[in-house]
Amino acid sequence: MDKIEKALRKLSEKEKDWVKEIVARIVSNDWAGLNVEKLGGYEDTFRVRKGDIRIIFRRDHDGRFFILKVARKSEKTYHGF
Repeated sequence: MDKIEKALRKLSEKEKDWVKEIVARIVSNDWAGLNVEKLGGYEDTFRVRKGDIRIIFRRDHDGRFFILKVARKSEKTYHGF
C-alpha cells in the first residue's frame, strides 16, 4: 500500500469525495476556485487546501501531474513528500 492510499483510508467519505473532485480538476487544469498555492522553495510543487485537508502535487515540464501527498494539516504536512 502506498502513502496516498494509506492517507485516503483515514479520511471520511465526504473528504474522499473532495479529494477525488480536486484531483480531477488539477488534472484537467481547471484550478479556478481551488485554493492553490505554489510551495516556497520549489519551482513546480503546489498545494491545494480544502478545510483541513492538503493535497500536495507536482507538475513536470511535460504538463503531467503527480500527487505527492494527501494529508490533514499538521506540523508534518509539508515534510517528507
